[in-house]
Amino acid sequence: MYLQELQLQHFRNYPSADLKLGPGINVLLGENAQGKTNLLEAIYVLALTRSHRTANDHDLVNWEAKTAKVSGRVVKAVGSVPLELTFSRQGKRAKVNHLEQARLSQYIGQLNVILFAPEDLAIVKGAPTVRRRFMDMEFGQMNPRYLYNLSQYRTLLKQRNRYLKDLQHKQNRDLLFLSVLSDQLAAYGAEIIAQRLRMLHKLEHWAQAIHAEISQQKEELTFHYATQVPEDQLTDPDTICAALTQLYKDHQDKELYRGTTLVGPHRDDLHFRVNGKNVQTFGSQGQQRTTALSVKLAEIDLMKEETGEYPVLLLDDVLSELDDARQTHLLKAIQDKVQTFITTTSLSGITRQLIKDPIIFHVANGTVVADGSAPSGDPATKED
Repeated sequence: MYLQELQLQHFRNYPSADLKLGPGINVLLGENAQGKTNLLEAIYVLALTRSHRTANDHDLVNWEAKTAKVSGRVVKAVGSVPLELTFSRQGKRAKVNHLEQARLSQYIGQLNVILFAPEDLAIVKGAPTVRRRFMDMEFGQMNPRYLYNLSQYRTLLKQRNRYLKDLQHKQNRDLLFLSVLSDQLAAYGAEIIAQRLRMLHKLEHWAQAIHAEISQQKEELTFHYATQVPEDQLTDPDTICAALTQLYKDHQDKELYRGTTLVGPHRDDLHFRVNGKNVQTFGSQGQQRTTALSVKLAEIDLMKEETGEYPVLLLDDVLSELDDARQTHLLKAIQDKVQTFITTTSLSGITRQLIKDPIIFHVANGTVVADGSAPSGDPATKED
């Protein structure tokens, strides 16, 4: 899978842009604050219908415009597919092969991307909500069923939390409806936990080999899924569902007092361990960086295993955050394997040595020009 072309209209600081992209390594070269990250964000948005930088879609629209459009053409083993997203005050519309999709969940998965930025170190050392978001975003791309269960779970969770708050102010409490909501929430929650465990088992397999190679076989990376469901009951969705149902009963008084749901996958966490120790708490900065890099690179192979296609890799200024050894491993791992977009301010040093035949785009003040192209008139790119 690779992105053959990308068009922008009134997206961030780009009045318009039209890029023809290479299936290998594409380098976005320019000074800071010129629009390199905005291009990566556009690709990420085209894949997932949302930004990794803001929760407000209106932030994506150029301040002089009312709507923004991101479109492109994805080439897969079965052929090419045009994609289009439009953002306006009325919401967003998604099209696949020029046909508007009734639900965004029908759109997600047409283009799979993996983003690796300096802030992704938070996957290891950040709060549990960061790791839950990581699982939900990545697994949702690979598995439409996971995305559906997650959507249903979130809807029910909001409903159950509202009802718990309502019950706080009532003397005569009708707990029957709460029980119904608990049963429904447990069913979807069990599916999410079971799917997370399955995907994490595969991700761990790929990450272990990468981590061992980077650490020169000195370290072993393992995953631990932290949940309130007893470990001996993490066997199948039905058993997990029964365990969650019992946990809701056990926590009912506390949840009524707090007015919120205290049990379920929205409270779970993912722990990374190096040689048996939690790397978040006890790991060095080098071990944390190696763990984050191993997990991100492992996603490439996991997506290929799950979807049959390699994803598109987005590296946002990540090379400057890695030492020479980790840079070398990263660049060798992706060469001739996945379409990659790299933002950088310089092509000097190890980057130039290891990247083979990159397509270089010069980015300045919301304009993009391919290396060797004239500023205008070249069918490969268009400078604004």
